[in-house]
Amino acid sequence: MQIDFESNKPIFLQIAEGIEDAILSGAFAEESQIPSITEFSVNYKINPATALKGINILVEEGILYKKRGIGMFVKEGATRQLKQKRKEQFFDNYILGLVAEAKRLELSEEDVKNMIERGFKK
Repeated sequence: MQIDFESNKPIFLQIAEGIEDAILSGAFAEESQIPSITEFSVNYKINPATALKGINILVEEGILYKKRGIGMFVKEGATRQLKQKRKEQFFDNYILGLVAEAKRLELSEEDVKNMIERGFKK
């Protein structure tokens, strides 16, 4: 996971998304422990409160849970939940814009499908 200090995206969101990516890639398996707040803050040279804020987002979403006195763990079902969340974001962030642009260019649904298929072959 990398933190881009020049990005407009807040660091705590980068932390949350980095953990999500690690879960989706299998680096953090379900029911496994993630690094501590201290480890995040030391490794990325950030304020512990910033790391905590990013992790708390995932706790609120039900992706992570806390074992008192032990640390934070990936919840069972987190991978499935994250895939669904990312699919919805993909639709909102990419597909709606793609369809709007296709309509402006007067592309048919078939034209768009062909272009997508061509893109998958590259």
